[in-house]
Amino acid sequence: MKPHPRTDEQDDLLRPRLTEMIDLRHALAKLEKLIDWEFFETEWASFFPATTGRPATSPRLVAGLLYLQHAYRLSDDAVVARWVENPYYQHFTGETFFQHRPPVDPSCLTRWRQLIGEEGAEWLLTKTIEAGVTSGAVEDRSLARIAVDTTVMEKNIAHPTDARLYEKARRQLVALAQEGEITLRQNYNRLAPRLAMQIGRYAHARQFKRMRKALKKLKGYTGRILRDIRRQLEKIPGGAFRERALDTLVLVSRLLHQNPKSHGKIYALHEPEVDCISKGKARKRYEFGTKVSLGHYHRRGLRRRHARPAGQSLRWAYFARSPGAGRDPDRSVSGSGRRGPRLSRPRCIDDKSADQRHAPGPDAKVEDTAEAAQRHRTRDWTHEN
Repeated sequence: MKPHPRTDEQDDLLRPRLTEMIDLRHALAKLEKLIDWEFFETEWASFFPATTGRPATSPRLVAGLLYLQHAYRLSDDAVVARWVENPYYQHFTGETFFQHRPPVDPSCLTRWRQLIGEEGAEWLLTKTIEAGVTSGAVEDRSLARIAVDTTVMEKNIAHPTDARLYEKARRQLVALAQEGEITLRQNYNRLAPRLAMQIGRYAHARQFKRMRKALKKLKGYTGRILRDIRRQLEKIPGGAFRERALDTLVLVSRLLHQNPKSHGKIYALHEPEVDCISKGKARKRYEFGTKVSLGHYHRRGLRRRHARPAGQSLRWAYFARSPGAGRDPDRSVSGSGRRGPRLSRPRCIDDKSADQRHAPGPDAKVEDTAEAAQRHRTRDWTHEN
């Protein structure tokens, strides 16, 4: 159910208002007046189309807590605990009187982050930049040059091995068959775990011929269960479960058909977008995660981050910039390790030769910025290299 709108509270004889307790020259008190809170009240209310049930938490409160959590690097539990103790935090989130109890359970923030997604986080950043421009803290010339760099955001996954992936895929298929009431010829619940353990022992003993033979056998177990479920797909009625089953079958099929030279390999079934990235680090040759593009305006500490494929990191960092900045950057400074297509705008400067400014080539296509930005936001980059 949609959250109830906040009403102005009357004065209380025994409780002073927060504005009478705090210093209005404090940074949080000033920032509270600059941010457009009504935007979050309007936009985020659309996440709750139902007209019955418990009213949702106030979007103003959630947006304020997310701001505080990012600004002071606090966990969900810590930001809620400090909110109870700090009157400036309470004033920033829209409270009128001092409250002595937590406003929400810390787990509520996790659910809200999943609900608003990446787009909601982008709007949080946008409203921050708009507040900086409005207050004069961010000048127009501060947004003229942007520095872009890339790094690897590692995922918390187990080291990928074929034996582990085949066994995990087999367990997922067996659980899927049980949920869909599909009778399998054999589920290999006893043989497959023992075989996966034996493969690790063969590898440790450097008996690679036996290891490859056992690995091929384990792969056959998973393939048999996959084909068995495919033959009985008509037993699964249409709906969300059927869609989930088809997605699982496609993912496992990709796993069984990939080889060491394949592109877009699967390293984790629960995180299929994870890549094996080599950045040339002496301490770590390979990293399993996603390529992250970091954009930083030169004159001010305004940063943004995007997880995108390596070759498109600079293109995405430019087109996915915050619309609240008010202008396009005139110049982009990137590291010498950046690869990918050149942009017609902005001009790119390699840090290897900072005085050399690369102008667009004669065949470069000059596009309208708004149309290009919209196309790149809606484009699916998941399977592009």
